[in-house]
Amino acid sequence: MKWVEKSAKTVEEAVELAIQELNITKDKAVIEILEQPSKGFLGLIGSRLARVKVTVKEEKAAEPEVSAKKETSADRSKEKDTAYGFLREVLNCMDVKAEIKIKHTEAGLYINLIGPKMGIIIGRRGQTLDSLQYLVSLVVNKDKGRDDYLRVVLDTENYRSKREETLIRLANRLAERVVKTRKRMELEPMNPYERRIIHSALQDYPGVITYSEGEEPNRKVIIACK
Repeated sequence: MKWVEKSAKTVEEAVELAIQELNITKDKAVIEILEQPSKGFLGLIGSRLARVKVTVKEEKAAEPEVSAKKETSADRSKEKDTAYGFLREVLNCMDVKAEIKIKHTEAGLYINLIGPKMGIIIGRRGQTLDSLQYLVSLVVNKDKGRDDYLRVVLDTENYRSKREETLIRLANRLAERVVKTRKRMELEPMNPYERRIIHSALQDYPGVITYSEGEEPNRKVIIACK
């Protein structure tokens, strides 16, 4: 930092001398008064000048403007290509022949697999499909931040919608039983997405409450009386 010390009969004069030497305006100066002037005895004995230290203010670097990143058609094409390439490689390793259809929706990236051996892809209670969906999501979002995270949905044979309908029917059937027996019902372990379906289906069901118990991957929904 650049600074000077100056002395004069008054503080104002000392400051003026300092800013002239520094070649700056007063609004660019940090002024520190080191000594106030004194006339001394009878204006002669013990008199002293005003002394100031003037430092040039540090200029803060202008912060770059941050604007929300808008996804371009090139971004979307890259996301599709990344998801397609990864899935094709995985399916080849599994010896599964399937058509991969990918499209962007308001909810994110929707991928549908079409082929003759989709039971292998779905797996028990959709676990294989969920695992593949998770892996695709990791690959697609590898270089993305939290603000531009892209949700990925992997589906085949309308499994997601069929599973949702099944879970909603199950939730209502078990809720009815809870109300009649006054005993809580414990569902099988489910992933977070499926647990949300149960909670949402019964949030307005009279006389029952839902909550989750246990640790992943064995966390399950409990339906109980209010």
